[in-house]
Amino acid sequence: MSAVLARPALWTGALRTAVGLVPTRWWSRAPFLPLPDREWLAFRMETAYGDPAAVPSAEDVVDFLAWAHEERRRAVGLRDGAGGAR
Repeated sequence: MSAVLARPALWTGALRTAVGLVPTRWWSRAPFLPLPDREWLAFRMETAYGDPAAVPSAEDVVDFLAWAHEERRRAVGLRDGAGGAR
């Protein structure tokens, strides 16, 4: 968490990502918290790290958020006609 807090440019993306992980109608299922589905999270950790119980390092989280930020910027540029092949 502190690794992201030290990079204000990633805050919006981190919030956007956190909101995107919240299942729809989370309030209607126990434990009544906006937490990602455990099975989905285990699948993602297994595909990323080969271990469903893996916990991403702070560096991996920052790298992902920076990548997602750049991809969003690129998508906006393409949508506005300002982007192009690199």
